Amino acid sequence: MVPPIKAAKAIVIILLPVITFHLLVLTGIIPYTIVWGGRLQTQSEMLRFETVSIAINLLMVMLAAVRANWLRLALRPVLVQVGLWLMAGLFLLNTLGNLFSTNRWEQVVFTPLTLVLALLSFWAAKGAPKAKPAAIN
Repeated sequence: MVPPIKAAKAIVIILLPVITFHLLVLTGIIPYTIVWGGRLQTQSEMLRFETVSIAINLLMVMLAAVRANWLRLALRPVLVQVGLWLMAGLFLLNTLGNLFSTNRWEQVVFTPLTLVLALLSFWAAKGAPKAKPAAIN
């Protein structure tokens, strides 16, 4: 098991290049046929899916950065913890999707990557701090 703060730091370090990858797909430098299970048919579909993907990844970076103590936001610890659990579930589902992708590159590269992110998210969420109890006077 990886300590929660180290797991959160690893998530940020991994997701930043993932966001860069999605930006390269969005700009057309990387063909969109190798993402989303090879199922995107049009440029318009790619723009929608990649924009949503980048937004979700940025949100996940923010949550992980808060958990890693790299970013200070006025978020309740329970919200960060729930977000990390949701990330673990999303990455686990994404791992299954990548495993059954029609694109071999997506199967070979992104299946293990999303599995690692699922595990890291699980470890970061499992150790997330609970809300402090109210003081008794």
